[in-house]
Amino acid sequence: MFLRRNIGCTYCATLLYILYSVNLGDTQLLINVKNQGGDVLQETISANVTEDVVTLEFQRSDGTLVTQLVDFRNGVQILKALVLGEEERGQSQYQVMCFVCHFQKGEFISSDAMAKLRQKNPGTIRTPEEDRGRDNHTMDLFVDVARSGVISRHIASLCAEARDATYTRQLDVTQWAAQPGASLSSLLSAVRPYPAASDAKAPGRCLETADPWAPCHCRLELCIGWYPCSLKYCRGKTAASSGASYRCGIKTCRKCSLFAYYVREKQLCLWDE
Repeated sequence: MFLRRNIGCTYCATLLYILYSVNLGDTQLLINVKNQGGDVLQETISANVTEDVVTLEFQRSDGTLVTQLVDFRNGVQILKALVLGEEERGQSQYQVMCFVCHFQKGEFISSDAMAKLRQKNPGTIRTPEEDRGRDNHTMDLFVDVARSGVISRHIASLCAEARDATYTRQLDVTQWAAQPGASLSSLLSAVRPYPAASDAKAPGRCLETADPWAPCHCRLELCIGWYPCSLKYCRGKTAASSGASYRCGIKTCRKCSLFAYYVREKQLCLWDE
């Protein structure tokens, strides 16, 4: 687990992307994105139509590597964060955390649509059309990575370095259980609750915990600064088209997620101060 730290368009002529009518298989796009702080980050977005998966990855300006995987087949989103240690505070190693949540259809374009996108101007710096705000997630369960295949087969490979730091919520388990063919008992076998408090007082927020070795609840915000959140449709204006609609571009969005989760010691949450 550890290692040393060493836009949208109005007219067809201004489309950022061209949607092809044939399935070209797995694709990868490199997108230059300006974040709210003015820094330009490079996102890598890839689609695997066979697996029905889209993966987005980028490195924040503080060095944190963020990976988002959307498993459309199982209604699962995995957000993985690799956070570098703070050498000036005695940390020469990195941490890896995975946050596994239920994914609603319509929050991201499909893997098939993603595989048909081609970037027209690769050097352009992108900004999203819509800011979808921030979702707050209070994680109350650990995921047993070794048994996580009942949730998504992609958890085991993506979160292999986060075996003790992969989280989900009871709410998400309930939503997955409601899907056709799902088994609540199988899903529950892949998760476990946080350890019970050793005294009458449950661990508080790491920000308010003085003892660096005491358990506490950490907070970490992960923002996806640019992603294709939906398709755009235009209506034909010629007599032959009879006003029929056709795909003519994409809408792009920004969204943040704030995760609150248990850590066994404050030393694992030094940024939440």
